[in-house]
Amino acid sequence: MSLSLQTSPSPFLSSSTLPKSRFRFANGCCSSSLLFKFNKSFPAIHASSSGFSSSLDTGLTTELDAVSTFSEIVPDTVIFDDFEKFPPTAATVSSSLLLGILGLPDTIFRNAVDMALADSTCSKLVNHEMRLTCFFNKALVNVGADLAKLVPGRVSTEVDARLSYDTHGIIRRVHDLLKLYNEIDVPPERLLFKIPSTWQGIEASRLLESEGIQTHLTFVYSFAQAAAAAQAGASVIQIFVGRVRDWARNHSGDPEIEAAIQRGEDPGLALVTKAYNYIHKYGHKSKLMAAAVRNKQDLFSLLGVDYIIAPLKILQSLKESITAPDEKYSYVRRLSPQSAANYDFTAEELTKWDQLSLGSAMGPASAELLAAGLDGYVNQTKRVEELLDKIWPPPNV
Repeated sequence: MSLSLQTSPSPFLSSSTLPKSRFRFANGCCSSSLLFKFNKSFPAIHASSSGFSSSLDTGLTTELDAVSTFSEIVPDTVIFDDFEKFPPTAATVSSSLLLGILGLPDTIFRNAVDMALADSTCSKLVNHEMRLTCFFNKALVNVGADLAKLVPGRVSTEVDARLSYDTHGIIRRVHDLLKLYNEIDVPPERLLFKIPSTWQGIEASRLLESEGIQTHLTFVYSFAQAAAAAQAGASVIQIFVGRVRDWARNHSGDPEIEAAIQRGEDPGLALVTKAYNYIHKYGHKSKLMAAAVRNKQDLFSLLGVDYIIAPLKILQSLKESITAPDEKYSYVRRLSPQSAANYDFTAEELTKWDQLSLGSAMGPASAELLAAGLDGYVNQTKRVEELLDKIWPPPNV
């Protein structure tokens, strides 16, 4: 499926679970002509371990092909986007996605939600709050299982943000979700669990990874969070490039951001670069994901990072931009294990991170952005539960 030379499979892909050439979801809600195709003409996009482009071998003709030899590009898609043009290689099931499904009933995933509401185990719970949590978890897992049939890689499942400061609560919730996935035969190697990067979330990630459960730490807005997440052994660490930049444009007083600006660097891009270099220089297993990429220049500046989540408008522009043969070699890998080896860190940055040192190192940008992200997730979860409560029991199930 890949058009680039690889020495090992992408960490997002599982060779035992590659999809068939077509999937048809007929849940009585969509046009029968709605097909999801995984054509070999669309590259499975990987980061080259050698640092060299394989354009000579693949006959690349577009900017998308060219950048695909350096990083795995994950389309920033939801269920209503054009999977046919940019079929995703991985997916996330979240409170936001459930809101979209509930807001537009005629979607291919609505049946997954209705079946969650018909679950007898949840329905028998007397406690109202526990019943809604049960429905919510079942809906996440049912939709996640459908997504696992659509994408060749892993599905990341959001963990309730209301548990963000409760390490054991996060672990219990992940165990609950994993059990539900197991009941419908979704293997654990196809799964990630998306956890906010509070200290408690990072500690939960460490403990879960020690059990062999793959975690995806999100809302990383500082080097301290990224380094602590890497030390915890998180499988994926997600940094929001554009959100860091937006904060810097409208605020001041964050030492990490101001230091980047004084060096003439974009603070969001600088954070990804520093985190990547730390992970690779010191041999941590984590893969780094850059999100909130706002334009093609952002993407070009991050070539070599493990994953880039790119909006469809950027992907479309890359796909429509033809690269002449003599330009195929002009794309430069900005991040590589070789460049990481030459990056210098201070003694303070190489500390063994704990709750106290993390709290002290996080500046106002990461603290405010983390709090805002958590508030958004919590509000979305509550809205989903309110909607589930209104439509339970569902008709015709």
